[in-house]
Amino acid sequence: MVKKIIKFDGPFPLAKAIIHNDKYTMEISGQIGVNQNTNELEIGIEKQTQRVMEIIKEILENENWSMSDIVKTRIYLKDMKDYSNMNEVYSKYFSENYPTRFALAVKELPRDALVEIDCTATRNEIN
Repeated sequence: MVKKIIKFDGPFPLAKAIIHNDKYTMEISGQIGVNQNTNELEIGIEKQTQRVMEIIKEILENENWSMSDIVKTRIYLKDMKDYSNMNEVYSKYFSENYPTRFALAVKELPRDALVEIDCTATRNEIN
């Protein structure tokens, strides 16, 4: 459960830091934007980011958790030129209390994906 959010005073959807009690923690492995019907990567950074965020949301909701339980995301981009477009999609999945995060460019991602995101969620009780 989030105890205190130290807000970032800037234009990006992130928190400076979050103080939390990690009695129950969920670590969500890195996800890429694979379409569940075709098993193919979605086309473009926006579609891949949207699919990744939907996968993360589904993992959380299947355990009766929510996106608001996320305290940290780690974003890996194939090209930092995609940062703004990724960020625009990413920000739609959180309220004003954004989790902490980092984003960096990497040489390669699985299946030649454009983005991969993993995250940490925490809460006081488990369902």
